Amino acid sequence: MFDLTHWVGNDINLSPTGDLSIIDGTVKDEQRILRRLLTNPGDLLFHPEYGAGLPQWIGKPLDIQAITALIRGQMFLEESVAHDPEPVITISTILDGISCRIQYADSATGQTKVLSFNVNL
Repeated sequence: MFDLTHWVGNDINLSPTGDLSIIDGTVKDEQRILRRLLTNPGDLLFHPEYGAGLPQWIGKPLDIQAITALIRGQMFLEESVAHDPEPVITISTILDGISCRIQYADSATGQTKVLSFNVNL
């Protein structure tokens, strides 16, 4: 199934012909994972429990264990993420935020995927 191409924090993408751009496969899975991790719970009217709320950690004392557990729990809610092996999550501080690196197995193919992103002001 296809989704619209829409990365968190950006506008919806258009295709070369001016239509809404669609996405599938691995990139769609990465887009969905990022959306889940960067959405604050309560931001979606009809799904108030959705999201990890990683942006809420900016400016707070870094609790790597809590952030790692939060990410792992949210990753397991995505059907594209295999539960075995468990995702390997690395959190570090950057100027005005945190840096995340997540290595996980794709549930459909078993391939190892790496998703790296920063959450900052």
